[in-house]
Amino acid sequence: MGIIIAIILFSFIIIFHELGHFLLAKANGIRVDEFSLGLGPTLVGKEIGGTKFCIKLLPFGGACMMGEDDADDMSEGSFNSKSVWARISVIAAGPVFNLILAWIMSVIIILFVGYQPTTISGVSEGYSAEEQGMQAGDEIREINGRRVYIWNDISLYTLTHPNETTLEVVYERDGEEYTAVLEARQLEGDTSSKLGVISSGSVETGVLGSLEYGVYTVRYWITYAIDSLRMLVTGQVGIRDMSGPVGIVSAVDSVYQAAAPSGLLMVILNLMNFGVFISANLGVMNLLPIPALDGGRLVFLIVEAVRRKRIPPEKEGMVHFAGFALLMVLMVVVMYNDILRLF
Repeated sequence: MGIIIAIILFSFIIIFHELGHFLLAKANGIRVDEFSLGLGPTLVGKEIGGTKFCIKLLPFGGACMMGEDDADDMSEGSFNSKSVWARISVIAAGPVFNLILAWIMSVIIILFVGYQPTTISGVSEGYSAEEQGMQAGDEIREINGRRVYIWNDISLYTLTHPNETTLEVVYERDGEEYTAVLEARQLEGDTSSKLGVISSGSVETGVLGSLEYGVYTVRYWITYAIDSLRMLVTGQVGIRDMSGPVGIVSAVDSVYQAAAPSGLLMVILNLMNFGVFISANLGVMNLLPIPALDGGRLVFLIVEAVRRKRIPPEKEGMVHFAGFALLMVLMVVVMYNDILRLF
């Protein structure tokens, strides 16, 4: 069941990503040759309005083919015949649509279950927050200069900054701001270091509040992705800690199995929450300046906009090919680690 749900979820997220490219291409008068879901041989396809829409054999990935790699095609309606800013908007649209999708799903979830504010319901005995005089009703505003909007922001900071044992916390009480220097401690029985503050739990909000806190939720997942990349680069986590398609399918199945006893609504909301995580991460990863990804293409387009001259297509193509090859190697390594974890 997990495999089927994962394929449906991935397919929806990928279609939304490619839809971003497609809509901006059409808005800029760019010809789209093919809009596909999946990779490999075409299973079924139909041409509509000059674009072939198709489903392919392998249920991974997708494509919006605009002839962007054909540097010699400068005909009317071709990708390369358009201004550099038009091309930038088309390439950036995919990742941006992923972030928009993550926001839409976040808003729906918050409408049903609410959100967790940064207000504390109390402090735990033996931890620094108690010693510094924090109390129920205090609303945490910042941790070490980073603004926090939802409780997950607080948990994320302590999780992704394990070496920072002393944290400057700005909190609000009765309309006044105070500062406390807290020490993260790991007492007996703890699995990680804690500040000793206790969440007040979820609160309900209306439509406008859901729209606002949907933004904060997407911000949290963007920060999560960036912090994870920082930890990977600095060696705080390794490639073995990464998950690929196999690991994600396993995680989707676990989410489904855990939520199923609570009914269909909880299954949908939990899977949607996982979809927020996947979509936001896909948006961030695709904006990274890595060759073969949207971010890598954006780098070349931005350089072209600055120097007002296009980088030779053959050189750009070589860079993207090398980047694609490295990504495939990384995918194989991550998938191998995923399979090992299953057994």
